[in-house]
Amino acid sequence: MISGDSRRVEFVSCIGIMLIMLCGCTSSAWRVKLDSELPVLGHRNWIVVADSAYPKQSSSGIETVYTDAGQIEVLEAVLNEIVEAAHVQAIVLLDEEMDRVPEKDAPGIEAYRRQLKTLLKGKQVKAMPHEQIISKLDADAKIFNILLLKTDMVIPYTSVFLQLDCGYWNADKEKRLRDVIEKE
Repeated sequence: MISGDSRRVEFVSCIGIMLIMLCGCTSSAWRVKLDSELPVLGHRNWIVVADSAYPKQSSSGIETVYTDAGQIEVLEAVLNEIVEAAHVQAIVLLDEEMDRVPEKDAPGIEAYRRQLKTLLKGKQVKAMPHEQIISKLDADAKIFNILLLKTDMVIPYTSVFLQLDCGYWNADKEKRLRDVIEKE
């Protein structure tokens, strides 16, 4: 049974989204979606900031939202929201291919790589072949939710995959716990 408070929150969220859509402010709709989804996402969920050619995947666990915004703008906003959320942190996965794309074939890639490097400084970043990331994402979407924010980026292999992890627990703490349990 849904409580009256839950219904009011859902109603207010729906009204907010409808007002944004009616005002022609669609570029803010993705922020409303991020703000409403991040509190319920946790470790093993994903947020993807995708380039414009990224396909709309058919898995019911993946929700695609068009941002009508630039890649760096969206990524910066998402990373800031994650930093502010005590319950999650992000493991960043990048397409391995991105480092090998030449500027002559994808004008703007060098500037993007520089911006991305600055934005991701101090973050846990892994590079993997694109198809491996997609396979991992697809497998996780069978049991976990994924929010995919599609941007206006028109440079290949620039999608940024944020695999959420627990913000207040880490692998070292988990290992210590498992060691204690094993000794009992």
